[in-house]
Amino acid sequence: MNPIFDFFLGPYEDRELSLIILEATAFLFGIASVVYAKREDIMVYPTGLVATAITTYIFFVDRLLGDMMMNFYFSIMSIYGWWNWARRKNNREFVVKISRTSTKEKWVGFGLFLLTLLVTFGVYKAFGAEIKVTNYVDILTSGIFFTGMWYMANKKLENWTLWIIGDIITVPLYAYRGWGMFSLQYLIFTVLAIQGYLAWKKDLDKTLQTSLK
Repeated sequence: MNPIFDFFLGPYEDRELSLIILEATAFLFGIASVVYAKREDIMVYPTGLVATAITTYIFFVDRLLGDMMMNFYFSIMSIYGWWNWARRKNNREFVVKISRTSTKEKWVGFGLFLLTLLVTFGVYKAFGAEIKVTNYVDILTSGIFFTGMWYMANKKLENWTLWIIGDIITVPLYAYRGWGMFSLQYLIFTVLAIQGYLAWKKDLDKTLQTSLK
């Protein structure tokens, strides 16, 4: 077999069929969620909720506590984002629109990033799990994604920048851990995140030009 296929598919030979099916399901719903996010479609949240709930369970089984915490948080933020994106003014115009982060929001995001690092590190310690180099990478990406999810729930353009950075780091991390489908998923996420950034920026620039007329 091709070495690349061996690298991605080899770990699945000894994995339970139920976990493989769950990972495949999370893979499909995760891709759908990012596609919806790129389109600024509220379906990003119900599809994302399915993906993150399944993934939380998978990583709990595999004792990847940082990833588990990240996806648990995604599930909570999906509920908040779903509500926030659905809000309308006078039952017509959406309240939350695409915008850039203010200086205050940047500091809040940075604070959330640091808090996430501390909480995730604390979870590893609380469970008595050995913290290896890959776990520190996991802790770092948790902080990036937590902040990105909060920005996305508030339709901040910068959410895509954080997704791109986190996705690029996560692709080799999951491949190394033997989660081939998740690694491929985050590779696709990277491409979609770049497209999402360009689409949202185009929409924001168009809105700003209209407001100046």
